[in-house]
Amino acid sequence: MQIDLSKIKSPSDIKEMSIDQLELLSGELRAALIKKLAVHGGHVGPNLGVVEATVALHYVFNAPTDEIVFDVSHQSYVHKMLTGRIGAFIDPARYDEVTGYTSPDESKYDLFEVGHTSTSISLATGLAKARDLQGGKQNVIAFIGDASLGGGMALEALNYAPCLGSNFILVLNDNQMSIAENHGELYAHLKELRDTDGQSPNNIFKALGYEYLYVAEGNDLRHLIKAFEEVKDTDKAVVVHLNTMKGKGLPVAEANKEAFHYSGPFNAETGAPEYQGGESYLDIFANTMLSLIEENDKVVLLTAGTPGAMGFDKPRRERAGKQFIDVGIAEQDGVTMTAGMAKGGLRPVMGVVSTFLQRAYDQLSHDIAVNNLPSVIVDFYCGVYGMNDVTHLGLFDVAMVSNIPNIKMFSATNAEEYEAMIRMGVAQTESPVVVRTPGGRLLHSDRKVDTDFYRYEILREGKDFAIIGEGAMLQNALQAADILKEKGVEVTVINPRIISEVDKEALDRLRDYKRVVTIDDGIVDGGFGQKVAAYLGDKGPKVTCLGLQKEFMDKYDAKSVLRDNGMLPEQIAALIHE
Repeated sequence: MQIDLSKIKSPSDIKEMSIDQLELLSGELRAALIKKLAVHGGHVGPNLGVVEATVALHYVFNAPTDEIVFDVSHQSYVHKMLTGRIGAFIDPARYDEVTGYTSPDESKYDLFEVGHTSTSISLATGLAKARDLQGGKQNVIAFIGDASLGGGMALEALNYAPCLGSNFILVLNDNQMSIAENHGELYAHLKELRDTDGQSPNNIFKALGYEYLYVAEGNDLRHLIKAFEEVKDTDKAVVVHLNTMKGKGLPVAEANKEAFHYSGPFNAETGAPEYQGGESYLDIFANTMLSLIEENDKVVLLTAGTPGAMGFDKPRRERAGKQFIDVGIAEQDGVTMTAGMAKGGLRPVMGVVSTFLQRAYDQLSHDIAVNNLPSVIVDFYCGVYGMNDVTHLGLFDVAMVSNIPNIKMFSATNAEEYEAMIRMGVAQTESPVVVRTPGGRLLHSDRKVDTDFYRYEILREGKDFAIIGEGAMLQNALQAADILKEKGVEVTVINPRIISEVDKEALDRLRDYKRVVTIDDGIVDGGFGQKVAAYLGDKGPKVTCLGLQKEFMDKYDAKSVLRDNGMLPEQIAALIHE
């Protein structure tokens, strides 16, 4: 017997199935998911681990009347398969029809655009309060993983939800993993609950006022359905704690949970990636930090739950030993912890993905910058060539960070410059430092690195015209200069390097130029180019600031976006040549 997945148009199509049919359905959903992920890539482990839980949710509850909020929502693939989007998972020609996260633009079953962690409980408490004030009766469910539960915002909301005094169902998907291993005493407590089959008298959820239900077999449909039926239509706050297997059903993902949290295309049998990448900026960062750690026992590296995003796989973490700290998915804690370390005499470096750095804006401003502490933040996946999901954009970091007083923000253009900036940040003790990791392919340079990063670097001398290209955009500036040279126009090309302030001496040399073009690797508003324009505004040259518009884009193509904003080399050259 087989289930025709193409006929699954909504959760109502599974309501009349027997348990045996639901188990068969779960197997076929998992097989279809593995087939797509092997070809297309995506979040592998999180989704394979919740196939049965998602089927049970939609079997017992009545979405979209009953409101389900998925934390991070990178585990919502099966939810999408059951809510009218099955074609995007079984037809290769349609694989790109859906995003990797919940999206209200796709379906009424998706309540929010969500891509950052630890938000589901807060969102769900808001929905529950709206329901209560308007006399609604629907169930409100927050579906959160153990890793997300450790985030500060989740803990704040966990504290509040029982105060509602009404229906609130928190489903805790406990697969004993963050992206890498979990860190923190909360996870020792969850283990105590698992080891006692949920019977330990030491129970944080009960202490906070929740009713509590433990499901030891979190990948077993029968147990899941029974648990969800038991809590459906409750008039209290309740936690349903599921013990699940991350990567369930794909042996290589079960065995290597960290590597298969997210993966590009891979061989479904061996797990080998279809595309082998070469050396990357992540390797440059990791090797630089390991060298610094071994040279100086006061150097400490922190991450907020994303060690792989900065090149620190398990062997590198073990090599760093006690000088490596993973605070869990808690950027605020990590950033402020660096402030305490710097005050205490250590040399802290925190690696953080650009889109997650914005979660710690207040800590950057209030805890580090106001106190002028020499923390070093290294910013990954930023700019045009960073992540391109609408919830993961790295386009706003310069505007956000470079305008905070005291913080010195630098943008590297190649591997040698990048390493030197990190070393400079660790060596100096005058101010907080943020270093942008270059986007795009790894570039090496044979020119000697000028380590006076507070000054602009003049790469080419011209007359009348100048192009200042930040970070990855320096290559576009150089290529535009090559095009202009062929037309008989010599232009000055500048690598700004420091983007939180201007090099007045370098800009004064341009006061008699006809035109200066700046190219931001991110949005124009609040970027470095506008600082240049403000300084040169009354000094003669016309300044044109190129960069991206202030907008949320999703799944964009970098070259197309650059073209739309006049940032390709031939467009820059034409702007000057005209």
